Amino acid sequence: MEHPENSSEYAGLQVNSGVEQPAIINPYLKRNRVRHRQLTVGEMVEGIIKGDITVLSQAVTLIESVHPDHYAKAQEVIDRCLPYSGHSVRIGISGVPGAGKSTSIDEFGIHLLREKGGRLAVLAIDPSSERSKGSILGDKTRMEKLSVHPDSFIRPSPSAGSLGGVARKTRETIILCEAAGFDKIFVETVGVGQSETACHSMVDFFLLIQVAGTGDELQGIKRGIMEISDGIVINKCDGDNVDRCQMAATNFRNALHFFPMPESGWLPKVLCYSGFYGTGVKEVWDMIYEYFDFVKHNGYFNHRRQEQAKYWMYETINEQLRLNFYNNPTIRTRLNEAELAVLQGQKTSFIAAQQLLDAYYKEF
Repeated sequence: MEHPENSSEYAGLQVNSGVEQPAIINPYLKRNRVRHRQLTVGEMVEGIIKGDITVLSQAVTLIESVHPDHYAKAQEVIDRCLPYSGHSVRIGISGVPGAGKSTSIDEFGIHLLREKGGRLAVLAIDPSSERSKGSILGDKTRMEKLSVHPDSFIRPSPSAGSLGGVARKTRETIILCEAAGFDKIFVETVGVGQSETACHSMVDFFLLIQVAGTGDELQGIKRGIMEISDGIVINKCDGDNVDRCQMAATNFRNALHFFPMPESGWLPKVLCYSGFYGTGVKEVWDMIYEYFDFVKHNGYFNHRRQEQAKYWMYETINEQLRLNFYNNPTIRTRLNEAELAVLQGQKTSFIAAQQLLDAYYKEF
């Protein structure tokens, strides 16, 4: 269209046509993206045994997948990696939110790699949102030293509603990490407080991180998590907080006297340290390795591993029964009807559930 400003009566004025705008879509973008070839079970197992971090990460993703087709392949990978596992030290780390778990793991891991060598895998469980079901998976950003260490592997995973803040697939991931040559495993929980039995059932040493000012010894007695702890450490013992941490440590020691002696025969110790400044970390590791010497000498170490294997066998049965129930065609058809009847007040929740179970049992 001709601009009127360019006519002779507007001499000296001129309007340019402008610059042609580029296309919204990148013309160099390929329509058909190249899909990476899926690794076979043999290739995946071979890569894991060689210590390939990329293959290990893909295998962990396969395990965490909820797709039914991925389950059989994941189980075959785990089964073939099982003979190469079981030769690591597994340590569970928990504590209230804000206790400094990620910062402490960074210091603990660097100290361990520096003093003992070997390779360290950190399985950090991140809480999933109850609304969006998503997770930030940002624990790795607070492990600045380990995240760049060549002998460490950090894998954040969503809790996905798992009780105790431990993903249901964490135990299988431990097997893969051990097969990949990692002789030290850290399992960090979300720190939910009293539901840590899942983490306790997959580690050799359960470390509870506390901070000063969380209550007196009576409050400590009420916390069931202390009953399963093999060691308790008070973090942020630095600056003006030293006296408060020492007082908190005394309160926790007094609280432990009210508990019965653990099956291991080991009386949990209470220590103070600073994860930010790295002070007292050596004493914490001395306590942990003293515990390992103690339980290996009296045979409790192997007994605990056997009990854990049995526990996870039953947990797997429960999970598979639940998945089979909800994936059953009959249940899928009748589930919405039962839910509507409960919402309309025609049936109680218990009667509706029992009728669904009866329908499920009739098929067997």
